[in-house]
Amino acid sequence: MSIKWRLTAWYTSILAVMLVLFGASIYGFVRFYTYGEVKNRLVEQAERIVNSQNFSLTQGLDFYLEPSQAQRLEDAQLYVQIHNYTSGNSRFSRNMLDRELVFPVPEVNSASDSNGFQNMTISGYSFILYQVPIHLNGKVIGLVQLGAYTGAEDRLLERMKSILFIGGLISVVLASTFGLFLARKSMEPIGKVIEAANGIQTGNDLSVRIDYEGPHDEIGGLIGTVNSMLGRMEGFYNDLDEAYSTQRRFVSDASHELRTPLTTIRGNVDLLKKIWQSEEEETSGMDAEAIRKLSLEAVTDIAGESERMSRLVNDMLSLARADAGQIMAKEMLPLEPLVEEVIRRAQFLPRNATWIQGDMSMLGAVSVNGNKDYLQQMLFIFIENAFKYTPSGSVTMDAIRADEQIGLRISDTGIGMDRSEVPHIFERFYRADPSRGVTPGTGLGLSIAKWIIDEHEGSVEVLTRLGEGTTFVIWLPAVFHALPE
Repeated sequence: MSIKWRLTAWYTSILAVMLVLFGASIYGFVRFYTYGEVKNRLVEQAERIVNSQNFSLTQGLDFYLEPSQAQRLEDAQLYVQIHNYTSGNSRFSRNMLDRELVFPVPEVNSASDSNGFQNMTISGYSFILYQVPIHLNGKVIGLVQLGAYTGAEDRLLERMKSILFIGGLISVVLASTFGLFLARKSMEPIGKVIEAANGIQTGNDLSVRIDYEGPHDEIGGLIGTVNSMLGRMEGFYNDLDEAYSTQRRFVSDASHELRTPLTTIRGNVDLLKKIWQSEEEETSGMDAEAIRKLSLEAVTDIAGESERMSRLVNDMLSLARADAGQIMAKEMLPLEPLVEEVIRRAQFLPRNATWIQGDMSMLGAVSVNGNKDYLQQMLFIFIENAFKYTPSGSVTMDAIRADEQIGLRISDTGIGMDRSEVPHIFERFYRADPSRGVTPGTGLGLSIAKWIIDEHEGSVEVLTRLGEGTTFVIWLPAVFHALPE
């Protein structure tokens, strides 16, 4: 059974029980007070009748009703019967004689126990009968029986019972109908949640959201939570999909980059095998010097490609550590000696451009919270990159300051790049098209440098113009100490 049917069943059951209890209470209350009023009249009139009799005369004196008293009783729809146990005679009010009604008279022995009310039907008429024994000298000599016709009250109570029953039944049916309608209306958002969940289960569109314009109740809170969960799932899915795409692109580019050196190495190895394993007649015409020279060229190519593969593998390992969330050990470092060491070692790098040390006075009292090895690796990446793309001209490094940050600026007068390429230069394996296949490199250096900068909570600024050169400014948060006087 669905929730809306269970809610309707519970609601209907509770309402039916409440209506039964309410109807029974109302019916009992009305019945009690309706018959209670009749009984009060009977008791009052019975006391008057008993008090009006004269028992002080000789025993066996007959009882009587005053005409005016009898008329009042008849007008009040009360029926009186007085039985004399000594004579065996009974006196009746005129309305009883007219209708030929006779109340049953109990035996004298049980008459003293007859004081009270009885409900009875005589000749098709319903009565409430009140009996009061008459005593003389401790002995029962008579019995006053006073009855009230209750046909009107019985009909009223029957009608009331029917009205309560039919009204309750109609109320239950209407309440069940409207309850089912409201339960369906209330459960519609839950159906939308189920549809959205099924849509996600059968497809991959996580942008689906559940529209809800109702109040911010429990269902509204549930839908809000589900929408938030879908949003987070969409974010996780997009991040995971982007990670998978990056991984696939990384594997594809790595395979492409590794294929070239492996092909070169394999070709040179095959060449050496042919040279060293060939028979004399196959190498006739080639002197020992030519064979030695050819072998040396092949070994040189193998060494160069092996070195290139080694750099590529090291770069890939660095990025793999970055992807794995490796925590970089940091400490407070004075920046000036770190940069001076980089500048000194940079002049020994292979280059065609002039290496110029700019103004480094800003670094005199500056410290950064970082890792020395990674910071130097990052600077060497930018410097080597500048040397590679500056076939002639100069490469300059200096320092600048802006607020609480120190900037290390590396400028070259090389080939530069188009501005449209700037957003992609930190992507893995990305290399500008004019330089691809011309300038050596793996396309991973700037990706590693960007990771190191991010780990140091820094940023990088790129200024470039095609054919005029490129400037990188690495901004790092720094601590500036007071200079000694």
